[in-house]
Amino acid sequence: MKFTIKRDLLITAVQDVMKAITPRPVIPILSGMKVEASIHGITLSGSDSDISIESFIPSEDNGNVNVENIEPGTIVLQARYFPDIVRKLPQDTVDFIVEENHQVKISSGKSEFTLVGQSAEEYPHLPRLEAETSFEMPIPLFKNMIKQTVFAVSTMETRPILTGVNIKLENNELTFTATDSHRLAMRKTAIEAVGIEFHNVVVPGKSLNELNKILDDTEETVEINVTNNQILFRTKHLSFLSRLLDGNYPETSRLIPEERKTRIVVNTKELLNTIDRASLLAREERNNVVKLTTQESSIVEITSNSPEVGNVHEEIVVETIEGEELKISFSSKYMMDALKSMEYDEVIIDFTGAMRPFVLIPKEDDSILQLILPVRTY
Repeated sequence: MKFTIKRDLLITAVQDVMKAITPRPVIPILSGMKVEASIHGITLSGSDSDISIESFIPSEDNGNVNVENIEPGTIVLQARYFPDIVRKLPQDTVDFIVEENHQVKISSGKSEFTLVGQSAEEYPHLPRLEAETSFEMPIPLFKNMIKQTVFAVSTMETRPILTGVNIKLENNELTFTATDSHRLAMRKTAIEAVGIEFHNVVVPGKSLNELNKILDDTEETVEINVTNNQILFRTKHLSFLSRLLDGNYPETSRLIPEERKTRIVVNTKELLNTIDRASLLAREERNNVVKLTTQESSIVEITSNSPEVGNVHEEIVVETIEGEELKISFSSKYMMDALKSMEYDEVIIDFTGAMRPFVLIPKEDDSILQLILPVRTY
């Protein structure tokens, strides 16, 4: 096996695949990276028990030659050393030759490394999902939906199902939902997926975070394939396979209040900056609590008090206040996370009382919803 490849393309592919490789895997060979050469190009693979990533570098792309002098074959390289070697090679191209006894010669310019490889026969094959439940969506939209929900997954392993994002598809509407039982983030979008429906598909938050980092914005769409216990995300150059979480995701729709007693409409960035300043004195052990109080006309007061540190008080002019007067305390971190996910200038906040969950929705777009539970401060 041998080939000559552009170094920058190899670096990118290696970095993507490394996100699936763990230093102490269940199967020893999975601490390595599989390199496969075919006449069509080079495929790099990495896997742990949760995710598998394949990155493909075509030999030719839009008339550009990426890989040449290809002699097909496969080898597994020690992932601990291979990425650093590739990154520090001096020239723009890399020569890759597998010799006897799985010795791999990697050279660029006057620099030459020899690595001890392993036979790829022991390396597990990635399952090929050709499910009926397959649909496509634009990558920018998909990445947005991850960003607007994944931060709200639970980091506690006590309820493993809450460490994932629930993905639901019905009546051509795709919904992402995440909750850690103190807050909830939901994003909906219309999608063309005729005849495809699923409900209890829960993807680990960790998988979606990694996928979000490596999806290429220059590519247009991602194909999503769902089976019983796995989900495959595929683009032209990338295959990302994740296991699904076992168990039933809680029914979250009943958490969302049907009514409201107080509504404020406010500039998103202004409120975010005010909460950020108030949180400077909110103590970690008190869950970064800040208090919001509605005043007469269009003024909202944001305060935070730490007896051993001091207090902060700031008034913010909002666009409108409707309904009953309100005093409510909440986690500044949760509020800031919710506001950062909005991406719109103005946000509507609906309250149903001081001890009931409240909801944030962008004024211009009701497909994004954030819900936060207040904090009891007495």
